[in-house]
Amino acid sequence: MRRLPANAIAFSLYVNIESCMSVQKSYLLEREMATQGKRTRIEDIRRVELIAAAHRVFLEHGLQGMTSARICREAGMSPGILAYYFKGKDEVLFGMVRYNNRLLMEDVIARLVAAQTNWARLEAVVEGNFPAQAFTRPIASAWISVCAEAGVNEQYARLQRLFHRRLRSNLASVFGGMFDAARLHEASLIIAALLDGLWLRKAVADDIGRDEAIILVFTGIRSLVSDREEKLLRSGREPKRAAARRRWQ
Repeated sequence: MRRLPANAIAFSLYVNIESCMSVQKSYLLEREMATQGKRTRIEDIRRVELIAAAHRVFLEHGLQGMTSARICREAGMSPGILAYYFKGKDEVLFGMVRYNNRLLMEDVIARLVAAQTNWARLEAVVEGNFPAQAFTRPIASAWISVCAEAGVNEQYARLQRLFHRRLRSNLASVFGGMFDAARLHEASLIIAALLDGLWLRKAVADDIGRDEAIILVFTGIRSLVSDREEKLLRSGREPKRAAARRRWQ
């Protein structure tokens, strides 16, 4: 996003736009029709097309370059049509950013479900924040613009808070039986800062690839755990605190 990351944003930065466009439109259409029963099917389709067009404009021009005229031109619609389907440009922008964040979270969730050990869950969280097709300078720059907007726009700020809460929750599923609350809080802040910082670096310098970014995050993570704790995380066995808590539940 030309701001957003670990908070961000969502993200979204987290997909190959061309390959997932049909999935994007299908998901958005289903959601729109489920929540807005009074609108016609054609209206729902047009809204989805405008959100998809806004997403493409966003990736090319950033948040500040997303004008109503550009969005309508990208969608192949007349210049004033956006005002008919949305209360304002902010509504379509927010829908686009929210969708990007959802894509990121759902990708991480799918990776977590497949993980067999806590270390694999940790890999799922980190790798899910660096989608293979999306860790590019244009998307990183777009993410930064969304993050900057969160400072003055409560809707974007709320999305970022949600993203961070989800990150902390995912990390708690990894470290919860090993770290107390204070240590978990500290680890979550450090890992979030590493994720955000590497997306920022990608946007500013573009001198780092996805694999290197993941390695750097794990270098930081290894400074937070002992060799014994890493071995335990890799083993698939529960830490004693978690096992004891589970017996009393």
